[in-house]
Amino acid sequence: MKRVLVAEDLYLLRDGLVHLLQAHGFTVVAAVESGPELLKALLELRPDVSVVDVRLPPTFTDEGLQAALTARAQVPGLPVLVLSQHVEQLYARELLADGSGGIGYLLKDRVFNAEQFVDAVRRVAEGGTAMDPEVIAKLLASNARNEPLAALTPREREVLEAMAEGRSNAAISQRLFLSESAVAKHTAGIFAKLGLAPSDDDNRRVLAVLAYLNSRV
Repeated sequence: MKRVLVAEDLYLLRDGLVHLLQAHGFTVVAAVESGPELLKALLELRPDVSVVDVRLPPTFTDEGLQAALTARAQVPGLPVLVLSQHVEQLYARELLADGSGGIGYLLKDRVFNAEQFVDAVRRVAEGGTAMDPEVIAKLLASNARNEPLAALTPREREVLEAMAEGRSNAAISQRLFLSESAVAKHTAGIFAKLGLAPSDDDNRRVLAVLAYLNSRV
């Protein structure tokens, strides 16, 4: 049973998240409403995943992200799923910059059902990624000249973008109207061009996604 920490300043949304997660089998170890409370809870409780709003008291600017970044600096790979009203490119890049998995970034008004949200929480808790397509698009806008990403074919970029959303090979094949063997071939090509040596495929998928999203320009 996954242990979840919720950080949200609005009572109704915080309480709703707690009940939703509990209804889907998660254990909510804490529900906090400010940046200082979040950082303390992250470091003391070390949850399997935290669901974090970007703007928390006391200043409602970036407390949520700053707390998550500070905690991940002390506990590398600590899984964080960000919920935000906007795409905060700088902070998204900072979360990705350490090269660890367990990162998600969803836009609140684009979470359309409980299954979508719960699936994202589970993927991040397991060390994967769950990125909203709009977040991906914004990050990639400044990543177009990044080598060796520029060596990817248009189809490989489509496959990698779907991987960043957390989709499996089967889901990618359905989305792009490709056979699963074709997706596997494209995936192998992506790994090779990004210089990811053969290892656990799940780990390589995360590393490929992080390389794709984390700008070096």
